Amino acid sequence: MTVLSGFLPIWAITAVGWAAGRFHVLGSQAQTVLGRFAFAFAMPALLFLTLSRARVSELATEGVAVFAASLLLVFGLGLTLGRWVFRRRQADRAIGAMAGAYVNSANLGIPVAVHVLHDTSFVIAAALFQTLFITPLILILIDLDVRREARDRWSRILLLPVRNPIIAASAAGVAVAMMGWRLPAEVTAPVQMLGGAAVPAALFALGMSLNGRTSGARTSGACEGRSATDGRTERRVLVALKIVVQPLLAYALARWAFGLDGRDLLAVVLCAGLPTAQNAFIFASEYRLDSDLARDTVLLSTLLSMGSLSLIAWLLT
Repeated sequence: MTVLSGFLPIWAITAVGWAAGRFHVLGSQAQTVLGRFAFAFAMPALLFLTLSRARVSELATEGVAVFAASLLLVFGLGLTLGRWVFRRRQADRAIGAMAGAYVNSANLGIPVAVHVLHDTSFVIAAALFQTLFITPLILILIDLDVRREARDRWSRILLLPVRNPIIAASAAGVAVAMMGWRLPAEVTAPVQMLGGAAVPAALFALGMSLNGRTSGARTSGACEGRSATDGRTERRVLVALKIVVQPLLAYALARWAFGLDGRDLLAVVLCAGLPTAQNAFIFASEYRLDSDLARDTVLLSTLLSMGSLSLIAWLLT
C-alpha cells in the first residue's frame, strides 16, 4: 500500500479526464487547450517556484551522479534505437528517448519517497538534474528538427531559453536560488496557485487523449510506413527501458562502481525505477509529434511500476 497510495491520485485524475473526453463535457478542443495551458503557464510556474526554493548544491552527491549516469545511458540508448531500429525522425527520437528515461519525479516520485524513504531530498535533487540538464537537451533536439528549414535556425537555438517558457522559468528559478533571494508572499502566492494546476492539467489532458488517436496530434509523415506491430514493439521496448533496464543499470553502477548500499542504494534504484513522466506527452502534443507513443508509454510504465517499485522496495529494505 505504501507505493500504491502514490499512484491513486494519478489514476483518479486520468480517469476523470478520460470520462470528460468520452462524454464530450469540455468540447473537442479541450485536450489541446489543456495541454498548451500546462506547457505554457502551469508547468513553468511550478518549475520556477520549485527551483527558486531548491539548493542546487544538492546535485553534488554520489547518488545523484549514479542517477544521472543511468538516465543519460538509457536516454542515449533510446535515441540510438529510435534512429537505427525504429527509423524515427529526430524530434520523435527525442520524445521516445524521453519516454524511456525521464522519470516522474514530481507527482509520483515525491509521494513514493515520503512513504518508502521517509525523505524527499534525493528525489528533489533528481528532479533538479532532469529540469536543469535533460529538459533543455530534449527541447533543443526537438527544435533543431521541427525548425530544420528556418534560416535563423541557430539563433533560434541560442534564444530557446528565452522563447521556451519551461526553460525560461527553470533558469529564472535557479537564478533566484543562487542569489539567495526570498521572494515575498505577494509574488509567490499567485505563482503557487498557477503551478498547482500543472499536474492535474497534464493528467487530465492525458486521460482525454485515451478516447482516440487524432491525426492532428502528429506531424505529417511522423508515422508513415510504420505498421501496428512496429508501434507495439517500440512501446514495449521503451517501457522495458524505463521499468527494467534503468533501475538495473542504476543498481549496478551504485553497488559496484560507487559502492553505495543501504538507504543510499535504495534511493537511487527506486528513483531510477519511477515511470515515465507525463511531460513526455505534453511535449509531444505541444510540438505536434507522435503523442500516442508518449501517452501509451506513460500509462503502461505507470501501471507496471506499481509492481516493480514494490519489488525494489521489498528487495532493498
